[in-house]
Amino acid sequence: MRPGSEPPEILQQRLFYRGRKFNFDVNRLRLPNGVEGDWECVRHPGGALVIPVTPEGQLVLVRQYRFAVQGRTLEFPAGTVEAGEDPADTVKREIEEETGYRARQWRKLGQFILAPGYSDEIIYAFLAEHLEKLDTPPAQDDDEDIETVLMTPQEVEMAIQAGEPLDAKSIASFILAKPFL
Repeated sequence: MRPGSEPPEILQQRLFYRGRKFNFDVNRLRLPNGVEGDWECVRHPGGALVIPVTPEGQLVLVRQYRFAVQGRTLEFPAGTVEAGEDPADTVKREIEEETGYRARQWRKLGQFILAPGYSDEIIYAFLAEHLEKLDTPPAQDDDEDIETVLMTPQEVEMAIQAGEPLDAKSIASFILAKPFL
């Protein structure tokens, strides 16, 4: 092991808050240099995101209200991975619930840590192609306020460059998907 690469010693772990979607821990650590301190961490089961592509080459996004930013954001459909659930099943459920589309072809794009400075959440990104519109309206959760938005890849790129309120997981996943769009 290279000098300075030893992990800190965990002196105490305590659950500070148990939430519906995530937990918040406070951990007392001793660093290899002897310094002790408290580190907070959001413990999240992970999320899965899908970039749906219509047969015409348009991308299906959602615009929804997000309390944390007190406004509506533009995002690709995504959801929390439930306990014991495969992220591929998460995105198949979320694309139908949020947009009313179903895909016949799926491609895993990769995964990434969303915000390692304070959370252990991993996002699993997928591309969905050969979409078909379902006959029934989207079965959105009661606490969701979602509008479906169709955009070309060029329009998404321009929205990112213009600073429109897209979330980081959507931007990172879009970059992973670009070679296939």
